[in-house]
This record gives sequence, C-alpha cells and structure tokens, in this order.
Amino acid sequence: EEPHGAAPVDFLQELPSCQSARRRRGDTQERRPALLGTAGSRGAAARELPQERDKLADRPAREQPKCMAEKRRTRDFQQADTERLSRWKKWKRTSSKSLKKALSEVKGLSSYLVLWRHDIHSIEGKFGTGIQSYFSFLRFLVLLNFIIFILMFSFVTLPTVISKYGLFNSTIAYISPKNRDDVCTVYEPGGNKGLVYFYTYLKDLLSGTGFLEVTRLFYGYYSIDAVWISIMRYNLPLAYLLATFAYLALSFLWIIKRSVEGFKHNLVHDADPFQSYCNKIFAGWDFCITDPSAARLKHRSLQYELQTDLQEEKLKQKIAERRMEEKLRIYSLRIFINIIVIAILSGCFYSIYKVTVFSQEKSNDIYNANSLVNLLVQYLPSMVITLANFIGPLIFSFLIRFEDYTPAFEIKLTLLRCVFVRLASIGVLLFSLWSQISDCGNDKCKPCGYNYKLYPCWESDVGQEMYKLMIFDFIVILAVALFLDFPRKLLVTHCSCKLVQWFGHKEFEISDNVLEIIYGQTICWIGTFFSPLLPAIATIKYFIIFYVKKIVLIHTRKPAARPIRASSSNFFFLVVLLIGLLLAFIPLGVSIAHIPCSKACGPFRNFNTSWEVIPDTIIQFPTGLQQLLFGMASEAFAVPFFVVLCILMFYVIALARAHKRVVEQLREQLVLESRDKMFLIRKIAEAQR
Repeated sequence: EEPHGAAPVDFLQELPSCQSARRRRGDTQERRPALLGTAGSRGAAARELPQERDKLADRPAREQPKCMAEKRRTRDFQQADTERLSRWKKWKRTSSKSLKKALSEVKGLSSYLVLWRHDIHSIEGKFGTGIQSYFSFLRFLVLLNFIIFILMFSFVTLPTVISKYGLFNSTIAYISPKNRDDVCTVYEPGGNKGLVYFYTYLKDLLSGTGFLEVTRLFYGYYSIDAVWISIMRYNLPLAYLLATFAYLALSFLWIIKRSVEGFKHNLVHDADPFQSYCNKIFAGWDFCITDPSAARLKHRSLQYELQTDLQEEKLKQKIAERRMEEKLRIYSLRIFINIIVIAILSGCFYSIYKVTVFSQEKSNDIYNANSLVNLLVQYLPSMVITLANFIGPLIFSFLIRFEDYTPAFEIKLTLLRCVFVRLASIGVLLFSLWSQISDCGNDKCKPCGYNYKLYPCWESDVGQEMYKLMIFDFIVILAVALFLDFPRKLLVTHCSCKLVQWFGHKEFEISDNVLEIIYGQTICWIGTFFSPLLPAIATIKYFIIFYVKKIVLIHTRKPAARPIRASSSNFFFLVVLLIGLLLAFIPLGVSIAHIPCSKACGPFRNFNTSWEVIPDTIIQFPTGLQQLLFGMASEAFAVPFFVVLCILMFYVIALARAHKRVVEQLREQLVLESRDKMFLIRKIAEAQR
C-alpha cells in the first residue's frame, strides 16, 4: 500500500507549480509540510464553500450563474419554500422585492433625465469611447459649475435680494467701520450716467466695467454686514467665506471620487506589459462603434498601438545597449533643450507680468475711458496669455522630437509642459495684480494697507480680470470654430490644390481640447470668490461649447490617429483638473489670509483680512466651545493629529503593497495553472501512447 499512497505525491511534485513553489522557498526539505499546508488551505476553502453556496441560494434565481432550466427549477423551489413561511416573513420578502423593483424602475427612468444622454451615445457610436470621454467630461463640468452657482446664489446672492426688496420682513444691517481713515472708504464705481452709446454698453459687457461693476456679478456689490430675516440674523461675511470653502471642498471631493475608478483601472492595466498586449489583442475592440469609417479607424488605431508598443520595446532595448558616449550626448542635448524650454516659459511669464502692469496703469485713463483703445488695453493680458497658450505647445511639440524619449513619455512630457504653461500663466497674472495692489512705494499703502488710490476695491478688479479671461477664452473657441475649422473644411472639400489637400482635415485632439476647458475651469474656481455669479457664466459657456464642439467634430474634424482609451483618458482629465484645483487654492488662500481687504466695498470691509471673520465669529460662542475650537487650531492638537494621519497613511500604503503582492501571486498562479494543464495533457498523451 505504501507505493500506491506515495505515487500521487510524487506525481504532484512533478507539476510545474509545485517545482516553482519549491524554488521560491529555496528549501527542498520542506516538501511534505508544504503539501500538508496546501491540503490545509484546501480544507479551509472546502469549509467556506458551503457558506458561499448558502449565500448563493438566498439570491433570486435570475441573479444565479445557472442555465435557464436550472433557474426555473430554483425559482419553483423558492416559491414552494415561500409558502411554508410565516405571514411576517412573507410580507417582509414581498415588500423587499417590491422595493427593489421600484428602485430599479426609478433608476431606469432617471437614466433618461441624464443631460445629453442621446448625444453622447451617438458620439460614442460614431467615434468610439475616447472622444466620448471628452464630452462626458464636459458634461461633468457643466453639472459642477451649476451646483457651485446654486451654492453661491443661495448663500450669498439670495439673502441680498431678499433684504433689498424687504421680503419675509427682512432688513439690512450695516456696521460703521472703526479706526479707519476716510480715504480708505472712498469707492466710486464708474457706472454709466446720462445718454450712453451702444458700443459703451458692449465695451462694459466685454470688460466687466461700467454698469456691470455695480451689479451682483462682482464682489464690490455685497457691502452688507448682516441681514435680519424676521428675528434671525444672517451673517453675510461668514456665509460668503464658508460658501467659498464649500465649493472648493465639493469640487475636490467630487474629482477624487470620480478619479478613484480610473486610478484602479490604470493600476491594474499598467502593472504588466504582457497583460497590455493581451488586452489589446483579445479585449481591445470597442463594441460601441456602429459607423463603418469609425470601425476602420479603430482597426488602424489598434494596429498603431501594437506597433507603438513594439517600437517602445525596441527602443528600450536600444537604450539598454547604449554606450557611455551616446548617453552623454543625449543627456547634454536634453539639458540644453530643457534650458530652452525654461527660457521660453520665463519669456512668456515676463511678458504676461509686464503687459498686466501696463494694462492696469493705462486702463484707468479717464480721457480714454470709452475708446476702443482702452478696451484693447484692458484685454492685453488675456490676449498675451492666449498667445502663449497657442505658441508654447507648438514649440514644445517640435523640441520633444530631439530628446529621444519613448513615444508614450513624449506625449506625457509635452502635455505636462502645456499644462504648466496654461495654469501657471493664470498664477503670473494674479501675482502681477497683487504686486500692483501691494505696491507701497512713497507710502501709498500706509493708511489702508494696500494701494487704495489705484485699487479702491481691488477684489472687484481681480474679479473683472477673471471675467475678461473667461469671456476672451470663450470668444477664441467660437472664433476658431467659425473662422478656421469650417473654412478649412470647405477648402479641403471643394479645392483640389495639392497644398490644401496636404493640410487635410484637422484631427480632433482630445488632450488639447481638455486642456482648453480645464484652463477655463481653473479661472472659474479662482474668480468665484471675487465674482460670485461667475459659475453661472461658466455653466452657460460650457453648455454652448458642447454643441459647438459636437458640430465641429461631426462636420469638420476627424478622430485622432493616435487615440487614447476612455478609462486612461478619464483618469488623465481628472488628474489635470485636480492640478488646476490645487493651483486655485494658492491665490485664494493668499487673498483670504494675507492681503488686506478693501475698506470701501465688500462684506469684509470691517476686517483686516477675510479670514478674521472666523475668529470673530468664534468669540461669540460659549466659552467651552471657544476653548474646544481654539484648542483644535493650536499646535498641541495639530502635531498629534498630523502624527496619527501619517500613521494611517503608512498603514494604507502598506496595505496597498500587500494587496499588490497578492495580485502578483494570483497572476503567477494563473500562469502556473496553465503550465500544469499543459503538463497533464502531455502526461495523458504519453500514457495513451
């Protein structure tokens, strides 16, 4: 009996999986315990199997992984089992099924209420999921801006409207400023009076000055300290600041929530190059495509992706075989090109700075207040920023060819540089404005803490700059569609000139279009504090842009020859959007906590900075609550909280690494199982022979 009992063990030890496990352990003397451990784990799995089977039996028949005949038998068995239950359990099970059915119907009906549902599905069917992801991202920004607008309107604008018209027995409370110089409270907006020409209204509409400056669109209008609604006192400065924190927190959490799914997919997709090849070959087809031309394009894109992957592998092999002289030459060239890139960025930022200073100094010329020249001077910063955003990416795309990177890294580095140009230009503009606001030469800032002569209400001036950036960006998008895309389409269609045909149809570059709308969204986040109704303008802007881009895509553009997957593109869009949001935190934080508030306008005119409304409100709380809040803001609470946060972070990182190791082991087991099958097939064939 001993040989018969030992034979299966010897046979199992010949399996590739067992030999691989022995090599991994490095100890050939532990074969028997390893086998016992394997048997033990199998016994544990066998004990867990009945529990899983019981859970599966409790599920409805249609949700069980069985054929239709077995599902019908399971359903009949469940119905017969239900008849033996008590009335309470019958009612409970029936109500649970009815509730699930009602929720399912409501969910199905709510899908028809999704904005642009049919349009996005048609785009997905004609052009694939890559381009569809751009329009879904645009829909997300429309919803986000609409919710931000509802938030700011409800807590900031609506109370002022209620108090102005005396609704709900409401009144306005003003607090006279204390220890303030009279020169600091002088603010005379340049509203239009008397007979005004039409082009003056058009100029004011484009620049945010004139009649728009004294409306609810800008910060300077909300010069109210409190609103009494019946017997309730509404603290408008506190509500203004908390609404700002709320829309920033809402944007941050919403972006993080949407990006988690894409991050998980990218983490799994990029873990193994071999898996990437398998995904492209066996799961790369987009079954949403119904258009024949789009199907041919998808064939070419899959072929291009495989060629690109093979080229990258070949290039990696070439990089590994480089000699020291070649490495020195390439690194020296890359350093030189990066110096050129830094010089270009410095030139762009310096131009934006000088133009902003010039625009602020010349736009207040009262003799030129209503002229076209004054409007152009006011729009100079927006024009220079747009020009830098247009020229910079073209230069970067040309220079990246000489740096000898892999194709995938070329795309990422070029996009990173383009993102930096677009978003950093906004920061340079704000820095230029703040340098003018805080320009204290010749004791200009002594009475008020800022340049009150040039900027009596500097928050409204910053809001006007953000308003002009958003309007000009919208005008540029429309102008490109009307005066470049459609004429190019007509020329390519009706002109047989070789030069025109060489240009051909322009591709729909997803990354460039995404950077375009993220740039506008960053402007909206920064400008909402200085212009509370700016999210409403952004909502209308993106709503129109959706239809403009849809028409441009269908009639004038062709899909890119180098498309990106919807999952990876969605994750990339949200990461860049998160970078824009984090960039918006910096100027808003400086404006709220560092720069002195205007003493002539706004809800914070009785505070040195906007942040001071928080401690001023906490002082009115009971003593115990005050001590608790101030204690939470002290170093004694912050240091232990930071330590605990670091421990939790390290724990999560360790847990993620452990999960990653488990995933790697499972992949190895899948590979070994396939080898075991081949080994068994070989043994069976040998036995049959």
